[in-house]
Amino acid sequence: MTGSELISVKQRFGIIGNSEALNTALEIALRVAPTDLSVLVTGESGVGKEFFPQVIHSYSARKHNKYIAVNCGAIPEGTIDSELFGHEKGSFTGAIDARKGYFEEADGGTIFLDEVGELPLSTQVRLLRVLQTGEFIRVGSNKVQKTNVRVVAATNNNLIQSIRNGRFREDLYYRLNTVPITVPPLRERKGDIYLLFRKFAADVAVQYRMPAIALDDEARTLLENYYWRGNIRQLKNAAEQISAIEQSRTITAATLAKYLPQEDYAAPTTTGSARGGYDEMNSERELLYKILFDMRSDINDLKRMMTEAMSGMHRAQPHPAEHREVAGLLSQSTTAEPHPAIEVESAEVVEENPHREITKDDVMREQIMRALRNNNNRRKDAARELFISERTLYRRMKALGIDEE
Repeated sequence: MTGSELISVKQRFGIIGNSEALNTALEIALRVAPTDLSVLVTGESGVGKEFFPQVIHSYSARKHNKYIAVNCGAIPEGTIDSELFGHEKGSFTGAIDARKGYFEEADGGTIFLDEVGELPLSTQVRLLRVLQTGEFIRVGSNKVQKTNVRVVAATNNNLIQSIRNGRFREDLYYRLNTVPITVPPLRERKGDIYLLFRKFAADVAVQYRMPAIALDDEARTLLENYYWRGNIRQLKNAAEQISAIEQSRTITAATLAKYLPQEDYAAPTTTGSARGGYDEMNSERELLYKILFDMRSDINDLKRMMTEAMSGMHRAQPHPAEHREVAGLLSQSTTAEPHPAIEVESAEVVEENPHREITKDDVMREQIMRALRNNNNRRKDAARELFISERTLYRRMKALGIDEE
């Protein structure tokens, strides 16, 4: 694969970057495109996995036929079979007419199954049959139909872990993963971060007829060394916010820092994505990090409370109820915060108010409820803030006993 060919592909699809990992992923996509092999694209949320099935389809013999992209995580479990395979009239409430599914519509073309790891097990059985034999049955029918569709799937989950947890079929995994493509996270493409930021800032400037923002040297260093948990999606969001809000067109590091969540300045490097993206455990860990760092401001407030309380003890003895309240808050904060505990002169006060140890479920429940509050209980927006799919958020809410209001 020559450099000019890669440049041509990037220009055609608006792909920006020159990192070796990105170029390798594109080369694999181009090499496999002329075949009919199934492809599984893996990588964290927001890395741009959706470009690769488009590249594969456009450079295949199917390019003149339909290309259909399906977000499996956004379709309710009760209707996913109907969406993919179609249904007959009267097969369920609301089925007033027969309807073709995506596999029937895309006959001769390509289907992109995004978030394939969110498919229910019953749907996975139907998908496996299509991959093996090209056969499917509409919901409410007993007639076997044939289709000739190339499947490209994508996921930000570690499907091997999902197999171990009983949420994904092993035989389907190997059918989908005939050719794997791993899209690198943004933090592993440091040389591309500034290029992408400039592109997003220029797009905003053209769209709204304003001067484009520019970063000084310190701001650029901060930008390139930030963790970017939300990857390209988060970078674009930051560029658009700064462009719209800041009056000065030269952005300093201090200004840039206001738009970057503090917890990601020293976030741990995840190695799992290099071999297939975040798994469920990594997703949960991300939520834990987020809630723990969000609590820092609360801890600082508690420190100030304790300082004032200790200084006030020399002037007046506080009411016992106040002692217990402050001590209880301090005990909870030191359990959740993974930093040295706050020193307290009156240790026996803490002992008088034993507390239940905060579990991982408690922390996750608090983070999910916080995201729901921030987004007025809009589940879709809360899931985007948490960088997980809406289906995953719904499943966790159900498991943690969080009721929708």
